[in-house]
Amino acid sequence: MGGTGLEEKGWRRGLLVAVLLGLPAVAGAAPEPDEDSAAEGVDRPLEVSGDDDAAKPRDGTGDALEGAVAQAMPTGSQGPVMGAPEQVTEPGAPVPDAAVPGKKKKKDTGPKADTLGEAPDEADKVDDKGGPQQRIRVFGRVFARGAADERQKYERDLGIESARVGVAASLSNLEAEVSADLASKTILKDAFVRLADDGKRLRLYAGRFKSPFLQRSQESAWRLPIQERGLVEDYLTETNALGGRRLGVMGEMRLKEAWGLKFSAGLFEGGEDATGKRLSEDGSARLSIRPFKFLTLGTSTYLTQVIDGTKQYATAADAELNLWGLSVTGEAAVGRLALGPFQSQSVLAYWTVPVGHEGWAVQPVVGAEALQLQGGIQAEGHSVTGGFNVLLADSFKAQVQAERALRPGDVAPALELSVQLATRFR
Repeated sequence: MGGTGLEEKGWRRGLLVAVLLGLPAVAGAAPEPDEDSAAEGVDRPLEVSGDDDAAKPRDGTGDALEGAVAQAMPTGSQGPVMGAPEQVTEPGAPVPDAAVPGKKKKKDTGPKADTLGEAPDEADKVDDKGGPQQRIRVFGRVFARGAADERQKYERDLGIESARVGVAASLSNLEAEVSADLASKTILKDAFVRLADDGKRLRLYAGRFKSPFLQRSQESAWRLPIQERGLVEDYLTETNALGGRRLGVMGEMRLKEAWGLKFSAGLFEGGEDATGKRLSEDGSARLSIRPFKFLTLGTSTYLTQVIDGTKQYATAADAELNLWGLSVTGEAAVGRLALGPFQSQSVLAYWTVPVGHEGWAVQPVVGAEALQLQGGIQAEGHSVTGGFNVLLADSFKAQVQAERALRPGDVAPALELSVQLATRFR
């Protein structure tokens, strides 16, 4: 009689535990039954719990109940369940990462890709790696610069050189980008769409974007190791309106299997004459190949007023070498400006040296440029630049730079010292 009462209490107690806690969430706290002792029929004394007065039988009947409950629980391979019992609907359901102690979501620690409007060639690397089919991202950067120029008797000039913000959207065959520079007189920088086939071999651009002229113009301002694009690019693009960002349309062909051949050509909005009248459209084209992983060769041209007859033009050839952290770029250009024929030469070298394991790197820089104007006016310009950059995880950089230059219109060479801090997000 006593044994029967104890067995009924034991079954009722096990059933109550299963109902209250739910079979899938019950932890196997009870010890496993001793099969050898059960097989031998050894009688075990009763153990009394400190929480209640009920005696727990240690016979085969109690162990069988505990074994049945243990079999209903998730196995150890599923990992411990961290949520409430009602969150688990099936014992065999996979456990989410958040429910597994010590398992953290992987973070993307790779380098940030430059935007399509800033560096078209760099953005191609994202296509090669096969990015997500659909994404929208907000990006931005800020450059704060301080300079002291001998031309102004070393009067210090502090300010925000660039404050760029933009939005880029990407689908499988369509990309769009809009960006503005709040620190620039021309606030709108890029506003274009790009349509491409599935293999990214043929592309069509429409809107406002960089014309394909001059290798240094195609470089992202963030990747460029010097604070400005240099004497030659400034004189051709800013002073004489050859290249730069323009409203237009452009077609592009890219063949990765043919030494990474890339050819771009388009029509762009023309400049203005002395009276402010808009001139006819300009034309621009660029061809580049990559015969080796460490070497890129290219050529580009820009023609003004291609419909009414070209008045000014320029053609350039460039080469870029990247080997063991050392990067060397060189570019030479010839053509005709409003003042007559010109020639130019540019070279830039920098060495990126990682420091530690937290993404730090240092980058010494040296460069030189020369510009010769001929024809009705004889003039020349030249510059020598040296600097040192400190980089952090592709998100922050500090630059110290010295430039001694004779720019067109200067009476004598002058020295300029500058410091720039820059950060970005995307």
